[in-house]
Amino acid sequence: MLSISKQEQQLNEEIRDKEVRVISADGEQLGIMSAQEALKIAEEQNLDLVKIAPMAKPPVCKIMDYGKFRFEKAKKEKEARKNQKIIETKEIRLSLNIDTHDFDTKINHAKKFIADGNKLKVSIRFRGREMAHPEIGLGIMKRAADALEEVANVEKAAKLEGRQMLMFMAPKANK
Repeated sequence: MLSISKQEQQLNEEIRDKEVRVISADGEQLGIMSAQEALKIAEEQNLDLVKIAPMAKPPVCKIMDYGKFRFEKAKKEKEARKNQKIIETKEIRLSLNIDTHDFDTKINHAKKFIADGNKLKVSIRFRGREMAHPEIGLGIMKRAADALEEVANVEKAAKLEGRQMLMFMAPKANK
């Protein structure tokens, strides 16, 4: 997962350019010099010469501790991954002849899912002769959307797809 050994920059002896612009470890410009001279300066300071802008004319190299630089970079990437929120899609299934208490229970579950920041998929499966009455399913979907309107927006309106009616909802943006 963490690929520390993979190098994007050229460093030390890998830099083959005739002349490079050199920046010291504290960010000070040292000017344009040959790659060998820059490497000598870096070795005197017990640091690495790293090419940070290969496309510039002449290429820009910086004197730095490359191991520490890689560690800091990996640490920042790990922190960024930790702070990401993965949004899942949770589903509640309703039926055509759902009773009021069952409906309320499903809506309470849906409110919990949305409070956790997840998207919601509301589905109704039509079985047998129920296919003759899609308008009843549409009414139940409307009822569900109305019950959740203070916490969620309808992202994709109820639509009959084969024997299933689906509707997608997303949490409302916090103000």
